[in-house]
Amino acid sequence: MSDTQNEMILSNLQSMAKDAGLDISAELESITKKIRETQDAAAKTWKKVELARHPDRPRALDYINMIVDEFTELHGDRFFGDDPAMVGGIGFINGIPVTVIGNQKGRNLKETVERNGGMANPEGYRKALRLAKQAEKFHRPVITFIDTQGAYPGVGAEERGIGEAIAVNLREFARLKTPVICIIIGEGGSGGALGIGVGDKIYMLENSIYSVISPEGCASILLRDSSRAKDAASMLKITSKDVLDFKIINGVIAEPANGAHTDPKATAESLKSKIIEDLSDLITRNPSVLVKYRNKKIRKFGCITED
Repeated sequence: MSDTQNEMILSNLQSMAKDAGLDISAELESITKKIRETQDAAAKTWKKVELARHPDRPRALDYINMIVDEFTELHGDRFFGDDPAMVGGIGFINGIPVTVIGNQKGRNLKETVERNGGMANPEGYRKALRLAKQAEKFHRPVITFIDTQGAYPGVGAEERGIGEAIAVNLREFARLKTPVICIIIGEGGSGGALGIGVGDKIYMLENSIYSVISPEGCASILLRDSSRAKDAASMLKITSKDVLDFKIINGVIAEPANGAHTDPKATAESLKSKIIEDLSDLITRNPSVLVKYRNKKIRKFGCITED
């Protein structure tokens, strides 16, 4: 509710209590305190949403160019075509050959239209799977950079099987016999993020978000009021700290004080350091063991134990 609505309700309660000869000042003070705490939490969460969506925030290709040496982009899914919203290719990180895949948003209006705002079509997810399978064949680790509001919900995407493409990716990434490291660098939205988000290690940049639905979508569907997106964001628990508390990710990678866009190179160095640290461990492990523990981790999601 808005501040005005809250004030009206509290005022009405106070008037009703006064008419009935009751003193509810302590209760009203407690309610007011809770409302303020809720509003503060919503404001802090929304700040994270704004930083995750900042137009100057580094995109997947920005990080790839700063982290990966001799990067060569590969195109096409070998079924329908190439999807600019999903990029991928091969290169080297600290001398280790890797396959890199990521959602690519645009930097300006023209690029955003060309990249479809980072919302991939089925051919994008099938390209990602083709590259992941190629990496498995040649024993290359896979690094994914996730930054999308979700998969593209257009008619063409539905006709070409967007749901099936994401479902197949979930299954195949879960049993991919090569190390997989996933990093949410901006928005991690719904199945669009999950399509390249199954891995041995999953991280979030400090000011990124990860959710089953966008705050605006949640506000429209559950709260019946699209203007309450800030409230919905807080309720969804979408910040990196929230997601880490739920043990869905392995860790949070720090950003500069005012966001990754204020110092992209420093952020890229933090990402590279974490990737190298994990690769040095994961590449020594038996691929079958990686798959076993990857699936064990996945099956724990959503499990709640009561004392």
